[in-house]
Amino acid sequence: MAHDKLTVAVLGPGGVGGLLAGLLARAGHRVICLAGETTAETLRTTGVHVRSTLFGDFTAGVEAAEELREPVDVCLIAVKHTALDAALSRVPADTLGDALLVPFLNGIEHPSLLRSRYRPDQVAPAVIRVESTRVAPGEIEHASPFAEIDLTGDPVPRERLDALAAAISAAGPTTRVLDDEAAALWAKMSFLAPFALLTTRYALPLGDVRSRHRDELAALVGETAAVSRACGGPADPAQALARYDAFPPHTKSSMQRDAEAGRPLELDAIGGALLRAAERHGVPTPVAAKLVRELSYVTSPT
Repeated sequence: MAHDKLTVAVLGPGGVGGLLAGLLARAGHRVICLAGETTAETLRTTGVHVRSTLFGDFTAGVEAAEELREPVDVCLIAVKHTALDAALSRVPADTLGDALLVPFLNGIEHPSLLRSRYRPDQVAPAVIRVESTRVAPGEIEHASPFAEIDLTGDPVPRERLDALAAAISAAGPTTRVLDDEAAALWAKMSFLAPFALLTTRYALPLGDVRSRHRDELAALVGETAAVSRACGGPADPAQALARYDAFPPHTKSSMQRDAEAGRPLELDAIGGALLRAAERHGVPTPVAAKLVRELSYVTSPT
């Protein structure tokens, strides 16, 4: 990645992947979106249309294919965890070359899965803070006044992370490189797990959860912080509650939106992973276990 312009594959051009594809293509990078036949044809024909409060409204031309057919510099993985296994068939390891794999997935277990399939020093997990939605193939609505990325990867050479962070920042999203992969992933998990589990369990936006289920929210934040601390991540329950209080009251989690749309939930990647980490470290998590159990029952096939 020594040159200024990159060849970037985007696996899953949805809300996050579509936004990044559009921004990188607008910045002059070559972008190849990997998707199903119908979506790929749409992207090849009309490009990516972005409506953004931060980056403006624009259309960017991209290439598209159902499977990666040539080496690239970077492959951004922006599918949901529920679709990850099937989606990875679009990125054969022997075609990928020396590319960095950058997963923007919820949870904390996916780096190990990816490193079992690809070279460990190619996997550079990222955390993104953004509200961005695919409203139709190639149509992206970016509603939040921010788009911030933390890029990490303990086995990845630092110079590769720095070069990619500079390229993404120049395209729009503020991007920084963090040294501690576990801390970076748990920083997001600590915030996401209570937010996702409670908004989905009660089918309520964040404002109603923090007022009507305050005690449960506080208890769950405490449990999640304790697990994070045991795993080497940050642990500040008071700060987490303050962040929830600062969000607009109508905010919904992506898991809640998936539930409303009848899509598969990332319950195992978020709640299940939290409980598995808690068990490994002997941290009691009764509230998290109850919510995961209730959500498993509600969402199980009948």
